[in-house]
Amino acid sequence: MAKAMTTAEIRDFLSAGTRTGKLATVRVDGSPHVVPVWFVLDGDDLLFNTGADTVKGRALAREGRAALCVDEEAAPYAYVTVRGPVTLSTDLADVRAWATRIAERYMGPDLADSYGARNGVEGELLVRLRLEKVSGFTAVAD
Repeated sequence: MAKAMTTAEIRDFLSAGTRTGKLATVRVDGSPHVVPVWFVLDGDDLLFNTGADTVKGRALAREGRAALCVDEEAAPYAYVTVRGPVTLSTDLADVRAWATRIAERYMGPDLADSYGARNGVEGELLVRLRLEKVSGFTAVAD
């Protein structure tokens, strides 16, 4: 039987390894849009980068909110979902600094700077998804 995670367990789960988040936004026509994103936590915010002109970038700017799910794909399975408002930044110093930090998590310290330089450029956004509504469950298959 699934067991609800504590706040500490949720934060540990979101910070462990290189699981991607599946970001859900709403298209102009009201249909859902879901894509994987790399992310890191910063206090009560989940941070990721995206292009301002992508479907998700435009949806985030238009709607100002999003949902994201991170899951463990091995038995006994676990997941965390978050919903909340987003804030967008185009400040290049912040975009690049966080792009580098995110890249370090997913690509390692040797490639972090090159990925940060690639993703921390004009036209990219730093997205802060506020952890407003959060739930997590472990032992889903038990």
